[in-house]
Amino acid sequence: MEGTIEKFYATGKRKESIAKVWIQRGDGKISVNNKTIKEYFCRESLECIIKHPLITTDTLTSIDIHATVQGGGLSGQSGALRLGISRALILTDSSLRAPLKKAGFLTRDSRTVERKKYGQPGARKKFQFSKR
Repeated sequence: MEGTIEKFYATGKRKESIAKVWIQRGDGKISVNNKTIKEYFCRESLECIIKHPLITTDTLTSIDIHATVQGGGLSGQSGALRLGISRALILTDSSLRAPLKKAGFLTRDSRTVERKKYGQPGARKKFQFSKR
């Protein structure tokens, strides 16, 4: 079937954030929650985290990305988006797996916030000890 545009879908997670990523051939447009990447992620460092898999595989200007992100903060969302983009890139071309795996973009960062303990003000913090 000519004229059909092939889309690839993948999800990424980090902390409390979930990113749903759709990738297709294009000219390098990235939209997150119907906003440009510069509008949504105000910090340059977060933008670099997201673009890193594309730079590693030399696909920055040849792929369009549409993503929806929910939950958590901007840092967790950018990490989730990076994982989702990496997983979707592998679906487009399986030869991209080796450089992405070597760079560590295919591993889900499982670190989350430690839970608050009973009888304490936080996860690690303790109330002040009183001798008398």
